[in-house]
Amino acid sequence: MSLFLQLLFNGLTVGSFYALTALGYTMIYGIIRLINFAHGDLLMVGAFIGWTLLTTVAIQHIPIAAAIAVALLLSMAATGILGLVVDRFAYEPLLRGSRLSILITALGVSLALENGVQLGYGAGFKAYPHLLPSVYLPVGGASLGVTQIGIFALSLALMLGLYLFVHRTAIGTAMRALALDQDAARLMGIDVEGVIRLTFFIGSALAAAAGVMMGLYYSEISFTMGFLLGIRAFTAAVIGGIGNIPGAMVGGMVIGLLEAFTAGYFSSRWSDVAVFGALILMLMFRPRGIFGERVVERM
Repeated sequence: MSLFLQLLFNGLTVGSFYALTALGYTMIYGIIRLINFAHGDLLMVGAFIGWTLLTTVAIQHIPIAAAIAVALLLSMAATGILGLVVDRFAYEPLLRGSRLSILITALGVSLALENGVQLGYGAGFKAYPHLLPSVYLPVGGASLGVTQIGIFALSLALMLGLYLFVHRTAIGTAMRALALDQDAARLMGIDVEGVIRLTFFIGSALAAAAGVMMGLYYSEISFTMGFLLGIRAFTAAVIGGIGNIPGAMVGGMVIGLLEAFTAGYFSSRWSDVAVFGALILMLMFRPRGIFGERVVERM
């Protein structure tokens, strides 16, 4: 039982990272039907921005909680702006073109971000400063870290905030309108391009938050960290029901738990087999995902 609880705690923590990243995939796909394969690399950029801020002399002279909050918020803002730049100059000119051209562009943006960070920071790993407390609470024979509680709570707050924003605000209503029919939304006076840019900003900012938290949790980052994590987050979005925000949240937790239990009961070498095997089974038997996606037939 203690092993089960320990793997449950670990899986929910890692699932928080996947869920936050999967939200960016699902929001962008839901509005413009684009699989943004550069999204995982935006997480990586956010992690490096957070590392840069946390290792500067100026931020080391303020309380730890304030330093983490400043690094988190500034990395989210900077990565959100980078997401806007990527959308404006890489994707927006191709939105009326073929899906293949924009897909290839997304792969090119991913490689450009990876190589840009490698040139700027070097190919080696970067160690995050140890700022989070190493305090553990005994729960049923397992150890629940205070850091894990904080990461899960913050991730849940961000996800809940996004859900309320999309479903309780006028801009969120505009986002949902675009997901149904962009032409009709434009006729109703909605600034389609502005809403798309805001979606890229929010998705990129959430990915940056996941990147900073991953750096604090695992204590090291690299310029290659975004690719595989992005693929797993995309898998989470598909399993949950791509285009569905609650589905991305649940899908991220499912992938995190599946990865943790596979590594705990079998071997970490089987984690990718389990994760992508679950994706294959989902596509075979329920291609719309756990929550499905509301599909509108356009005449």
